[in-house]
Amino acid sequence: MLSDEFKHQTKGIVQKIKDELSSVRTNRPSAGMIENIKAECYGQSMLIKQLGSISILPPREIQIQAWDKEAAQSITQAIESSHTGFTANTEGNTIRVFLPELNKERREELTKHIKKMGEENRIQIRGARDEANKKVERQEKGGELNEDQKFRERNEIQKATEKANQEIEELIERKIKEISE
Repeated sequence: MLSDEFKHQTKGIVQKIKDELSSVRTNRPSAGMIENIKAECYGQSMLIKQLGSISILPPREIQIQAWDKEAAQSITQAIESSHTGFTANTEGNTIRVFLPELNKERREELTKHIKKMGEENRIQIRGARDEANKKVERQEKGGELNEDQKFRERNEIQKATEKANQEIEELIERKIKEISE
């Protein structure tokens, strides 16, 4: 019923913040930091992950094996102009991306940004919850639900809201911890 639709919607919101958080820089390199940067190649805008394979070289290096030289040059330019603070060196079809260590100011900035992302997603969940509760009310007034069903639906919607908010909070805490390391 409506609670199932709402649960699906909250899962989408949680997945969205997971994706957003994967692109936030920490002291450890990950493919998510650069894979969704857009590069101009072959006359169109493409994601880096579409132009080559990405691998991690510890402690703070990402290597991209571009499919060809044109893609390698486009990837390097995109990384340099992406305002991530990363530097990229190209050798043939191989691009090495170096991540400078995070300073205290940058860590604080990222922490604020992550908390803001979490709050924005919690607001989306609250809005979706309010809309779902309004639909339940309309269905009850329209005779589609009796009072017991209405309370059951509202209870399920509230449980799904709490679960999604808990997941978001855990994701935020985990990411902040990664930044602090």
